[in-house]
Amino acid sequence: MNKNELKGVIPAIVTPFDEDEMVDESALRAVTKHVVDNGVHGIMTTGGTGEFPLLSREEKKEVTRIVVEASEGKAPIIAGTAACSTREVLQLIEDTAEVGAAAAIVTPPFYFILPEEALYQHYVEIAKFSPIPIVVYNNPLYTGNNLSPNLLARLAEVDNVIGLKQSQDDLGQLVEALRLAGEQISICTGIDSQFYAALCVGATGIFSTAATVCPQHMVELYDHTLAGRHSEALALHNRLQNLNKYLEYDPGYVAPAKEALNMMGIPVGSVRRPLPDLTEDEKAGVRKALVTLDLLPA
Repeated sequence: MNKNELKGVIPAIVTPFDEDEMVDESALRAVTKHVVDNGVHGIMTTGGTGEFPLLSREEKKEVTRIVVEASEGKAPIIAGTAACSTREVLQLIEDTAEVGAAAAIVTPPFYFILPEEALYQHYVEIAKFSPIPIVVYNNPLYTGNNLSPNLLARLAEVDNVIGLKQSQDDLGQLVEALRLAGEQISICTGIDSQFYAALCVGATGIFSTAATVCPQHMVELYDHTLAGRHSEALALHNRLQNLNKYLEYDPGYVAPAKEALNMMGIPVGSVRRPLPDLTEDEKAGVRKALVTLDLLPA
């Protein structure tokens, strides 16, 4: 995979579980088919939406293997390989490369707050030894380590780094990253409510929780924007906000995404404990959002 292939709508898919909280292979294949059949441009496995902190190393590898197989080569697979140590990240990358992932996406270490030079060296080491390309994943809300635009510009010059997923509420940081590094790597937003705006300022696509639920809408928004049909794109973006507000804010994004898929007849089970399920009021809100997108009958 190269930077020019990292673009468009890339759903960050859920990891389905059965009643015993084990990975549900048949449901995972159904989710993969759902997004591929609706024209997505890639698939991200074992990210936050995929509940990676709650998966074992073996489960992460198995999830990516299943998705690679189920996608039938119709979309490249970018595997989440977040971990706190450089050593463990490289072990996870070896696993995902072995089962056919096209690239690995890597957050900064979390829990410990690190100086910028340590973060830079972490990625340099990973890129040097990774057998597949690297996508940098900036998500300071969850990692506690923000990758500044200047640091991202340095990372864009590192061999084997092909892209960035920018999950930062400050749209200005995305704009600055695009200015400094947009010629060197593919830069995607990771925030659904920023999708249309991000495309307008030069982002190449999105890693999206919403695209797991409604891939057809996200692909349509992408196509409208690239074709210059901005009135249609903005109108669709505003409709999608009915769902985005459940996927980005309280009560978190994993349980609402899974509940939406369950409501749509794609059974993915519940979140793995200790993550909480939705309340009845929250479920009603998600259902209403799906109705506004014509994904459920009124």
